[in-house]
Amino acid sequence: MRGLFVRWLINTLALYVAASLMPGIHYEKGPGGLLLVAVIFGIVNSGLRPILTVLTCPLVLLTLGLFTLVINALLLMLTSWLSSQFDLGFRVDGFWAAFWGGLVIGVVSLVLSLVTGEGRVKVVSHRMGPD
Repeated sequence: MRGLFVRWLINTLALYVAASLMPGIHYEKGPGGLLLVAVIFGIVNSGLRPILTVLTCPLVLLTLGLFTLVINALLLMLTSWLSSQFDLGFRVDGFWAAFWGGLVIGVVSLVLSLVTGEGRVKVVSHRMGPD
């Protein structure tokens, strides 16, 4: 449960940084609304990213993974559209703003995950036989 909460806060901060730095990404409401935008962003990413990655696997392989940046942009644009449906004040102006914003969100999320320890991979080793 702690991991989910930390991931939610990381997404919220990453969205805030993208909205602060990128000219085509806007957020006009208070922090509570941004927390809700982060929930939408998390649901969109966890629900659609695996499906889109599998469906576009040939493009991802052909571009050596760079097509995932396009997937990130599309998911950020979908988050913007869903946020506008709930009047949360989050808006992305177009594909290129979403493209660069997705890149910023990815870098900020990576750094914050490493700082908080959420990016660690746990390795479990089992010994077989007598000690």
